[in-house]
Amino acid sequence: MEKPGVVTVVDREDPTIVDPTDAVISIKATCICGSDLWPYRGIEPADHLKMGHEYVGVVEEVGSEVTTIAPGDYVVGSFVISDNTCEICQSGFQSKCVHAEFVHGGIGTQAEKARIPLADGTLVKTPGEPDAEIVPSLLAASDVLGTGWFAAVGAEVGPGKTVAVVGDGAVGLMAILAAKQLGAERIIAMSRHPQRQELARYYGATDIVEERGDDGVAKINELTDGLGAHSVIEAVGTQESFMQAVGATRGGGHLGYVGVNYDVTIPGIQLFFAGIHTLGGPAPVRRFLPELIQLIWDRKIDPGKVFDLTLPLEEAAEGYKAMDERRATKVFLTTD
Repeated sequence: MEKPGVVTVVDREDPTIVDPTDAVISIKATCICGSDLWPYRGIEPADHLKMGHEYVGVVEEVGSEVTTIAPGDYVVGSFVISDNTCEICQSGFQSKCVHAEFVHGGIGTQAEKARIPLADGTLVKTPGEPDAEIVPSLLAASDVLGTGWFAAVGAEVGPGKTVAVVGDGAVGLMAILAAKQLGAERIIAMSRHPQRQELARYYGATDIVEERGDDGVAKINELTDGLGAHSVIEAVGTQESFMQAVGATRGGGHLGYVGVNYDVTIPGIQLFFAGIHTLGGPAPVRRFLPELIQLIWDRKIDPGKVFDLTLPLEEAAEGYKAMDERRATKVFLTTD
């Protein structure tokens, strides 16, 4: 991304092993994330950023200290580099690893190849060579599925609970899938987009709420006998969406927030009197990858349906434009 709104596809040198813990992978599929729109829209700085942080591929070469993967293995990677051995990783928060590095910006996986540092801690191999039909789902596991899953876990989703999901983008839709898998009794999707409403129902939504802000909170209260939802997931990151999520959470309930919340200011007194649990931030996708890969491999979940536009890598600029204009929920980029 040369600057906000300007995406180009250029040649760069093939990656090589630099550190003994590195792996070089041939990327078989990648995609555009909603968070990539922050620099595209100028909300984050963009000065020749190497874009992309979601990826699946085949290992080409490994450093001398890599032990869990080998050339020829098909792998899914997290969007945050982690060693998976430090105390923070071992507590389940690999996105806050003491050696954490974001794939976006420095490495960039909207590409044909990439060097992945700390390969043992970042990459997870699949049980074998995947069928083409599940590659989109495996790609979703690299970020949006893992992020939606983390939001659902953070919101303490479980049997007998009512869940409200604020946001109908890819992460919000994956949070609905996760809530269904985790046994939620009722899942309320907050959406105004007919196609996304349809997909939300496919993934397990039982109710659709189109109201926003205070009206959205009032509707959630109406649907929950005035109590609010047990579990609320915030997957947008705007002031309105975050405060809507806080307001929709019942006293003592749990809010999982994974929307990148630029310019969100939380009134301390409002949060204080809400009396709720909160957990969020960059998702520790690596924690969930083994389980999610197996669920996909066994055809128990189908997160790949979240991709609604497929383009070759060379046409990435059109993919960004389509997502920016909300003509696409999530764009799948092919590298072959």
